[in-house]
Parts: sequence; C-alpha cells; structure tokens
Amino acid sequence: MHFNSDCHTVARVHPAPSNSPTLTKERISNLDAIRGVAVLGILVMNAVSYGLPRAAYFNLSAAGWNSLADKVVGVAGEILVDQKMMGLFSLLFGAGIVLFADRAQARGTRANPLILWRNVLLLGIGLVHTMMWEGDVLTVYAICAPVLVILRRVRPSILLVLGTVTVLSSAVVALIVQLTIPLDGTGLGDYWFPNGGAMSGSVGFFLLNDFFARALGMMLIGVALYRLGLLNGTREPSLYRTWIRWGMGIGIPLATIGVAAQIATGFSPRVAIVGEAPNTLATIPVAMAYLGLISLWNRRGEGWMHRRVRAAGRMALTNYLTQTLAGVLVLRGLLGAGGRSRAHIALFVAAVWAVQLAWSEPWLRHFRFGPVEWLWRSATYRSVQPLRMRKPGSSPALSG
Repeated sequence: MHFNSDCHTVARVHPAPSNSPTLTKERISNLDAIRGVAVLGILVMNAVSYGLPRAAYFNLSAAGWNSLADKVVGVAGEILVDQKMMGLFSLLFGAGIVLFADRAQARGTRANPLILWRNVLLLGIGLVHTMMWEGDVLTVYAICAPVLVILRRVRPSILLVLGTVTVLSSAVVALIVQLTIPLDGTGLGDYWFPNGGAMSGSVGFFLLNDFFARALGMMLIGVALYRLGLLNGTREPSLYRTWIRWGMGIGIPLATIGVAAQIATGFSPRVAIVGEAPNTLATIPVAMAYLGLISLWNRRGEGWMHRRVRAAGRMALTNYLTQTLAGVLVLRGLLGAGGRSRAHIALFVAAVWAVQLAWSEPWLRHFRFGPVEWLWRSATYRSVQPLRMRKPGSSPALSG
C-alpha cells in the first residue's frame, strides 16, 4: 500500500523491480514539500559560513554586524532558522531511511545491507563535499545511519523519548563546557573571535557533540513521526494547528532568550556557549511548528509554488551541494574576503533560492532524478538507472 502523489488517498500498486525508481504515485508529496523548505532554509545559515569568518556563525557581532539590516537578518536567522532547518532536514533523513527500507522489503530486497551500502556512498559524497566546505552534514548523517537501522523497529514512543533526550543533551553539555571557559574567553578560539586561533579541546568536543546529538536526535524523532503517520500531511488540520500554536509559543521565546542574552552582555565570552542552549531547546518545538505550517500549506492544492518547492525537495541532495558550490565560488571567490555583510549574504540566498526554484521543476519534467540523486541511486544498485522521462503515454511517469 502506497500513498499517491497528492497524499490524500491510498492506492495499491504492483511492486516495482528492486532497483527501479519510485513511482510518482508512490511519492508522499508532504515529505517532498518539507524537504524542499528545509533545503532552501538551511542555506540561510550555511551561507554565513561561506561568506564570513567561522566565528560569525556563532557570534553575530564577530563580522557582518554593522547596519540595521545586518542586525535584523542576523537575529531573524538565529531565532527562526538556525538549528531548526537542520532539524527538519534530519527529521526527513530519518523518515527517509524507514521509507526506503519499507519499499525495499516490499520489493523483496534485503533492506539493511542496501541501506548501509547506500550510506557508505553518502559518506563518500560527504567527504568530497567536506573538501569544498567544512560544514558538511552528509558525513554526520551517514555515520548516524547504522543507529537508525538498528532502532528503526523500536516503538515510536520510545524513539520520541530517545530522540528528545539526545537533542536536549547538547544543551546540558553546553552548560558544562561553558563552566570550563575562563571569563576572558581563553580557549574559545575562532569559535567566538575572528582570527582567534585554535579552539580548546572542550569547545571542539561541544561542537562535535552538538552536531551529532541534534542530527541523530531529530532523525530518531523523524522515524517515530513517520511510523505514527504524522509526516504524510493527511491528519486532521486541527492537529497541525496545535503543533503550530504550541511549537511557536514555546520555541520562539526560547530561541529569543538565547539571542537576547548574547546581545545584552555585548556578546561576552561568558555566554558564548551556554547562550546556544535555549536555541537547542527551541529546535524541536519550532521544527514541529514548521511541520504543521508546511503540511497545511501543502494540502491547499497544486499551485505554482507547491510544484516548485516539492521539486526542490525531490532534488534536495543536488540542491544542497550546488548551494555550497555557488557559495564557495561567489562569496569566497568572486567577492573576496572583504566587504561582505549579512545583508549582502541575504541577497545571495534569495538569488540561489530563485535559481533552484526555477530549475528543479523543469528538470524533473524531463528527468526522473536530480543529477546527484541519479549518480547516488545508480551506485546504490550497482547499475545505471534510467534518467530520462519516457514519452507521455508510454508508461507511468517515474521520479526519484
């Protein structure tokens, strides 16, 4: 049993060969919409690290903090986007592993070896991506994948608890590590200060733990939500409105507290790390609110923007990698090291959004996958997958 492309009905389809693409009518459009918003949204924060020193990602005042526009862009990004879009991305990755496994098993394929091989390939893609930009998340996802394979059959209620505790553990570590930092910020290095040099081992541990804890925790929550049927977008609208009310009501004030504490102390080293904790606590509720918003929006029809955002989500891997390529070439290369601000970076983000929304949907009218998705899938099944769409009337349309 599979959901059709608009996710409001269920249709029985004949099992496809084990290495065939997912039929369009098998797609869950709500997942595509969520993934599309996430991949576009994650650029807002990633672009900061393309165009400004590393410290500017964590310390708003470290660079690009001159004009009122810079301050508005920086604060809005911290409250509304930072951690939350990676959270959505991670939710979808967790759900995607379960979806991939379920469909592989329905086609008579041993799911676990295929999932692990698929994520070995993803690790390779991530390592290549890391050579271009140090903020890659694909390697983290690939390393976490075996944990999801082991736990994917655990009861959703347990997964929700495990995922929540894992995410929140990062806030606890932030408090502990902050206590080890001298008042003058010694050891923070380029985590907090432009040209600050190497950070201490404890700060490095915090960053590594934070990255993995938030990613794995949100993946586990994503598996649970998928198993509970909460990501398909087909539940009653009142449920999604409840997510929005509670998620925004709890999450936005929490995220605001963290930014306000940093601003009120003049971005003092005393709150450099612990100031991130409220934002971490806000990640789950705000991500759930965004899930509700996107799910309600996705149910509204088949408008131009719906098709464009879903297509961007179907090509999320290609779009994620090309965002980095554009950021490195434009913000680090063409524009050089000086003269960039957060407002300038916001213009870059808008331009990339326009390009990716413009090209994803037309591409998928002619091809079944995005370019990188096609390479990944072909390597996964060790056979070259058909790329071009068949002519209308020759067979059902296929997609990635």
